[in-house]
Amino acid sequence: MPLVAAAVCPHPPIIVPALAGAAAGELDGLREACDAAVARLVDSGARRLVVVGADTETQPYHLPIRSSFAPWGVPVEVVLGDPAEAAVVRPRLPLSLMVGAWLASRRPGGQSLPWRLWGVAQRAEVAECVRLASMIGEDDGPWALLAMGDGSACRGERSPGYDDPRAQPYDDAVAAALAAADGAALLALEPRLSARLRVAGRAPWQVLAAAARGGAWRGELSYYAAPYGVSYFVATWTPAPGAPR
Repeated sequence: MPLVAAAVCPHPPIIVPALAGAAAGELDGLREACDAAVARLVDSGARRLVVVGADTETQPYHLPIRSSFAPWGVPVEVVLGDPAEAAVVRPRLPLSLMVGAWLASRRPGGQSLPWRLWGVAQRAEVAECVRLASMIGEDDGPWALLAMGDGSACRGERSPGYDDPRAQPYDDAVAAALAAADGAALLALEPRLSARLRVAGRAPWQVLAAAARGGAWRGELSYYAAPYGVSYFVATWTPAPGAPR
């Protein structure tokens, strides 16, 4: 059934104010852009909403979910699904899905919406990303997709991956593809170069690109910056005017 809306958000743990401490205000703009992107998914009319993020392997996580940011320093809990049923459910989520679930839970009423979470192997080849897109899109009803992922982590000498001159051109190309809803450009991202640049979002972006194939989309890039030497993108894709729904 048709994909009716999509969004891309990054997953730095310090997007959660309690984990950022005194630096929380530095990412207010990023947080606001992510909240707006998730709101557009929730309001898209989709009957289910899927979050895809980088993981050690490709696998689903089933609601209800109760998990915690304790491994990242502060025991902030996130609940998706029925809170009563989630009382004793504590799956260990990868950071990408943990932040995705946190963003979903911030939207009023978001905890009770039909969210589904999928991890995609960090080093998945493009064909595996395409297969996952076909799997998560095969159920009945319109659906929306939130693809979680950071860009390169090599933007400067203080970045986690130190400085790599290939990082900014790579990130600029991703930003352009997200702004233009250019799925072909995302599918062309090379997995090995992406790994060398410590890009966490390549596989989730390619799931999005594969899921969007065959549709006419309008992209909007609302955030692109590398405040800590890691590139963060927030984008939304909605059907182009006149496109069938």
